[in-house]
Amino acid sequence: MRVLLQKGAFLVASIALFAASVEAKKNVLLILVDDLKPEFGTYGAEHVVSPNLDRLAERGIRFDRAYCNQAVCAPSRNNLMVGLRSTSTGLYGLRHGFRMVVPEAVTLTQYFMKHGYTAEGIGKVFHIGHGNYGDPESWSVPFHKDKVIDYVLEESTGGQLTREEAFFSNQRLNEVRSLPRGAAWEKADVDDDAYADGRIALEGIKRLQKFKKSGEPFFLALGFTKPHLPCNAPTKYWDFYDPSGFKLTERHALPDGAPEYAGKNAGGEVANYFPVPSEGVGQDEELARTLMHAYFASLSYMDAQVGRVIDELDRLGMGDDTVIALWGDHGWHFGDHGSWTKHTNYEQDNRIPLIFVAPGIANPGTSTKAFAETVDIYPTLTELAGLPAPEVPQGLDGASLVPVLENPRKSIRNHAYHSFNRKDIVGRAIRTERYRMVQWKEAGAPESKAEYELYDYKADAFETKNIAMTHPEVLEKMRAILAKHPEAKAPLKGKNAAR
Repeated sequence: MRVLLQKGAFLVASIALFAASVEAKKNVLLILVDDLKPEFGTYGAEHVVSPNLDRLAERGIRFDRAYCNQAVCAPSRNNLMVGLRSTSTGLYGLRHGFRMVVPEAVTLTQYFMKHGYTAEGIGKVFHIGHGNYGDPESWSVPFHKDKVIDYVLEESTGGQLTREEAFFSNQRLNEVRSLPRGAAWEKADVDDDAYADGRIALEGIKRLQKFKKSGEPFFLALGFTKPHLPCNAPTKYWDFYDPSGFKLTERHALPDGAPEYAGKNAGGEVANYFPVPSEGVGQDEELARTLMHAYFASLSYMDAQVGRVIDELDRLGMGDDTVIALWGDHGWHFGDHGSWTKHTNYEQDNRIPLIFVAPGIANPGTSTKAFAETVDIYPTLTELAGLPAPEVPQGLDGASLVPVLENPRKSIRNHAYHSFNRKDIVGRAIRTERYRMVQWKEAGAPESKAEYELYDYKADAFETKNIAMTHPEVLEKMRAILAKHPEAKAPLKGKNAAR
């Protein structure tokens, strides 16, 4: 009888342990947004219509000092999914897949798959285009991509393949510059599902319904494409805004004393679209206001699609069992420093929105000034899901933000680190509460070859003057922080090198 009782007790305990382990497996909904700067409602931008992003923040915690590790799509998404900074891999451009340098890497979704999850992706997660094809190994089923460059009006393309369509669909890459430009924006009287983000939301809803039926733990990554150029959205979202009310930048020049290469080509990405001149927007106020109007209209359109997905998650009764993370891959310039879009080491490019909804861990409606980096998301999501701390072949550069989610006054780091390169010269940046320092030099070059930028955000919030030469004591303290980081790897060269 005692043996039977012992066996029965053991069985009950085993069932309890199994039930606890199943209960600990939180689902994950990762929402990635392309070119989304932290300029919408919850971040204090009252002129932006973003009710769904705002209510997502009300359900969790908003990071006010989150930074990407590099302000360009492909590397930033590699930083997220592989957990390594660009300076650790040498991947600073668009065309190199991460497995060229870390072939055995276990991506974020692969790690979840190894622990019994179904991992599925829709839209734009890895950067696909410019000779890059994503990573099939990271998904339980084939990845469901959609268009990043997505038009509905023939007048936007002339019925021809445009240069950005070619880039993002890996077509005619050797002759892209000879192709016509597509429109920089589109205002069309169409339903939401006529554009990619509506279709991405719809497919995400179908996957949630499937997961509800199967009961399997899931990691669902939804990559929304707007407000990436071209800023296309249905007419009703344009009607939310009066462009005359937008505040334009007051400065169109690089910071005084900054190296010339620290900025970007005034044309660059935005000039791949008409009617932007080849030399860029410049000080054309009407064009600047229209571009801002288009950006915020497409942001509001994307916001509505996020709302559709969250509504369905709640309707299915899965909200309490699902960790949600919303992440923007980098910021965006609105003409400041003479730049539009991204591709610099300045604040507008590198500060990002980051929101976690973690039922039972993060108190709803909270915010934190703790520093966070994109590479922190990998260990944070694994811990929130109740998985073991990752030990992966590539190692991880980030640290879990869960202590901050539990107590927003805590911090896991006293600065953020990011980088951007100009050909062989790598700019490594340290952002503290008050200062940003950028060290520019070739990887492995001696300190004597370095040039520096230093900005004081207490005295100069818009980075108008490089004070590296006039504040040697501050510069030395910032250099000491940088010295704790490994030397940058040189940019990867060869076939499929970044444009």
